[in-house]
Amino acid sequence: MKQTRKLLTGLIVAVATASGALMGAGTAAAVPDVVDRPYKDAKRMIERSGGRAVVATRVGTGAEEAACLVTNAWDAAVRRPNSRSRLVVNREVMVALNCNGVLAAPGAPGNSAASEIGRQAKAEAAEKARKAELRRQAAAAAAAAPSS
Repeated sequence: MKQTRKLLTGLIVAVATASGALMGAGTAAAVPDVVDRPYKDAKRMIERSGGRAVVATRVGTGAEEAACLVTNAWDAAVRRPNSRSRLVVNREVMVALNCNGVLAAPGAPGNSAASEIGRQAKAEAAEKARKAELRRQAAAAAAAAPSS
């Protein structure tokens, strides 16, 4: 009798555990590391990991949405009903965007030159200006050279 009771108890526990797993008690997918990336790249990474990117908040208007920087990303906390009204795991990944310019300038909002993104943007701008100056000097030297 005791052996039958133990077997029955074990069976009930096994059925309860299996039914809990089948009823949608799935694990949440981890949000990929998309902070400080442009939204278009972050969206692609989120979709590759099986999620769907949703813009939760946006700051600034200086950039196109694809070029906005992601400042934060998190799993959506709410489970959604499917077509049969059963709750399923929500695969939405909420993102916060910074759509200000890449680098702040007088009268134009953007990232600080002291931030990592700002330092990179400032270095890229300085390199671009240096190359433009070299091209200008080469063109001036070619125009000043006597033609034979």
